[in-house]
Amino acid sequence: MARTSDNAPTASERLRRIEGRHNSLVKEVRHTFAKAELTESGDCAIEGLRIVEEAIRSGLRFRTVLFKQSAQNLAERLLPQIASHVETLLLPDKIFDSTVPSETPQGVAALVRLRESKLDDLVERLHVGPIMIVAGLQDPGNLGTLLRSAEAFGSGGVVLGEGTVSPFNSKVIRASAGSIFRLPFVLAKAAGGNEDVLGKLRNQSVRLVATSSHKGTAIHEARLTGPWAMFIGNEGAGLPRNLMAQVDELVAIPHSAQVESLNAGVAASILLYEAARQRQLA
Repeated sequence: MARTSDNAPTASERLRRIEGRHNSLVKEVRHTFAKAELTESGDCAIEGLRIVEEAIRSGLRFRTVLFKQSAQNLAERLLPQIASHVETLLLPDKIFDSTVPSETPQGVAALVRLRESKLDDLVERLHVGPIMIVAGLQDPGNLGTLLRSAEAFGSGGVVLGEGTVSPFNSKVIRASAGSIFRLPFVLAKAAGGNEDVLGKLRNQSVRLVATSSHKGTAIHEARLTGPWAMFIGNEGAGLPRNLMAQVDELVAIPHSAQVESLNAGVAASILLYEAARQRQLA
């Protein structure tokens, strides 16, 4: 196989063939996908061409990349953009398909290191936009949509409250379209729990706002500027009562009475857009 002019190995030469499903690295990737959690060393499993390209564009550090044998052409496209020290594996189709969670695997997966943030980092970004506090959201697609909108319309970052679907779930990552790689987020559990998060925000004079389907200040009349945090609750039950009792204001999105409530990701997106509009006017 010919080499490039600078003697660097070609994409094909960088690939290490793995024939058995019991390879330790393959098992680690499979386990990480299945548990929707980070590896012991703190890496996140991602899969799909677009998501891997977004990870590259976002400047994430890659630990390993896995390619499906029938999609080996993707290596020619991606590996020139990935550091030469990153381990790259080529798997038989059957083993690759059993490793990733997608029903229609695109042929590439990877372990990457996400950026770490703390609650103080989010507070320092309140000038960018509101902090999103997600409490009990269970649908991966909803959370991914919320993260994507939070980046698109400007958010200081996202706090993922206890009981919320894991941000490391492959469906969340896919629905975020790469926003999870760039938008600061913290797990409330790592910040002391939901109550500690609220206490720290109050100490910083952050106004706490929640959405409601049927009562509260109409969104076009609400003040969505300055340092504030937006609560998004569970798809069915909404916010837990103990959290609802602590908010400073309820904001309602007027809609047809024929519809009981809005999808959580949609409601968050509308509020984020209105907040961005008000900041521009200000």
